[in-house]
Amino acid sequence: MTWLRSRLGPDAERGSAIVEFVFVALVVFLPLVYVVAGFSAVQRGVFAANAAAREAGRALATAPDLATGQARAEAAVRVAVEDQSVEATDVVLAYAPVGQGCSDAGGYAPSLAPGEEFSVCVTVTVRVPLLPEFIDANTATGQFVVERDRYVNG
Repeated sequence: MTWLRSRLGPDAERGSAIVEFVFVALVVFLPLVYVVAGFSAVQRGVFAANAAAREAGRALATAPDLATGQARAEAAVRVAVEDQSVEATDVVLAYAPVGQGCSDAGGYAPSLAPGEEFSVCVTVTVRVPLLPEFIDANTATGQFVVERDRYVNG
């Protein structure tokens, strides 16, 4: 090895720092950036689901009738989800009786009777960057329990 070094001269290791830096950047930093981007996409979906459920519940609880409440709830979900830069096509709004989880949501329709309690469930499908479209197993569900005021007009 000393023969090779003496033959190549004192500048034989010039440029090796650049090669090592590029190697470290490719092997360490690129996967790290991808992991951070994936976690932030999932967290954005969780924030969107929670905010959408809360805002939909508030919009529905203060509505004068069910049709108006449904329209307000869907608009509130759309705004809350767009605020987190999540596609509104991947959002499901459903209702469940109080005491049941969001896994049982979908077959219940609130009546907006005074004093009624129900849960608003919003499920958001999260797309992780650079993964194919058919991989959509990452879902975030937000739940908000609504207690309608007992003293309402109508």
